[in-house]
Amino acid sequence: MYKLGFSSLVFVALAPVAFADPAVIESVHASQRGGLWTFDVTISHADTGWSHFSDAWRILDKDGNQLAIRELIHPHVDEQPLTRSLSGIELPDGITSVDIQTRDTQSGWHSNKKTVQLR
Repeated sequence: MYKLGFSSLVFVALAPVAFADPAVIESVHASQRGGLWTFDVTISHADTGWSHFSDAWRILDKDGNQLAIRELIHPHVDEQPLTRSLSGIELPDGITSVDIQTRDTQSGWHSNKKTVQLR
């Protein structure tokens, strides 16, 4: 018979979360019109259904403050990669770049970010 210690059980329980692949930010197109910005973000992720899918991307300033968020409200199992837009974003004066970050339903916000130059 095998005996598992508490730390082994925690590792086994968290394994699917810890090793879930993050969404890949394939491309970002940012455009400005009338002082407001639109971001078109293309991501790919191994969505498996309601239990695991990429559910958001957000725009961060250089200090990591959230400027805007685009929620993805359902899985896109058969639509990969996918592009979603967010419009009407007012960015702080003087900002020259932002980071885009993705989130999924199992791992939360991923540490990988894509920097986008604005001007």
